[in-house]
Amino acid sequence: MPAVTVENPITLPRVAAPAEALPRPVLAVTTAPSGFEGEGFPVRRAFAGINYQYLDPFIMMDQMGEVEYAPGEPKGTPWHPHRGFETVTYLIDGTFVHQDSNGGGGTIQNGDTQWMTAGSGLLHIEAPPEQLVTSGGLFHGLQLWVNLPARDKMMDPRYQDIRGGHVRLLTSPDGGALLRVIAGELGGHEGPGITHTPITMVHATLAPGAEITLPWREDFNGLAYVLAGRGAVGRELRPVRTGQTAVFGDGGSLTVRADESQDSNTPDLEIVLLGGQPIREPMAHYGPFVMNTEQELRQAFEDFQRGRLGTVPAVHGM
Repeated sequence: MPAVTVENPITLPRVAAPAEALPRPVLAVTTAPSGFEGEGFPVRRAFAGINYQYLDPFIMMDQMGEVEYAPGEPKGTPWHPHRGFETVTYLIDGTFVHQDSNGGGGTIQNGDTQWMTAGSGLLHIEAPPEQLVTSGGLFHGLQLWVNLPARDKMMDPRYQDIRGGHVRLLTSPDGGALLRVIAGELGGHEGPGITHTPITMVHATLAPGAEITLPWREDFNGLAYVLAGRGAVGRELRPVRTGQTAVFGDGGSLTVRADESQDSNTPDLEIVLLGGQPIREPMAHYGPFVMNTEQELRQAFEDFQRGRLGTVPAVHGM
């Protein structure tokens, strides 16, 4: 981990917060509980226990794996519906195949991202390819749910493939960090993801002892989730480790530091930084649907049950 890297980060554009930027304080650090999703693959629930006022516009995020499957063990999800938000699946290691009832789909692997706007609704499936099920292998990724404002909840569905080679690569002034901008903007550098709700998503790798202080939009919230390793966040250097989420307060910059010593199987600090413009609308969330009112949720379930969200393609036996 991770697949997208460079031999010499100092050849990349460098980004740092201006000296006058107000540092964001750390409001809380939470630990993700473990569970299972889909057909039984292990996940960590990154946002469990965090008040939604600090998450908005993000709804949930699961760290899938990291797991080394034996032959016959890889698992995915069955066909299921969504409406009212976007799913972002970032695959760090392994291979996943997506297909939906709107005609979208593709294969992502090793640093690729699939961005599915469910909008008015569709059915989709995510599963490992047959050859991975046969052989087994490493699987590790993230799935993030991003809310849509009321005006966009019933928009037409859309699917994007973001190849790992297309993410915007940056570094810190001393070259101690590799920053992968998947979506949004960081220090004037744009990532490839096209979003309806303005967000920034960055996967950062920090060498032992490295520290970054990044510019962060003041109208965005700020979250940091540790995929692997140990470090500290904020100017107060509050400790964080694998499976923990840091919630930042207001300000124009955020700071992350990697511990000098890391585990042998985790040589660097791997951390995902998230920021988004809060929607500040009522949210009604149940299962695979995220709407604004209970009535809209009931309508979503009725539409699904009546087949209005699409049908499984005939190649899958329907």
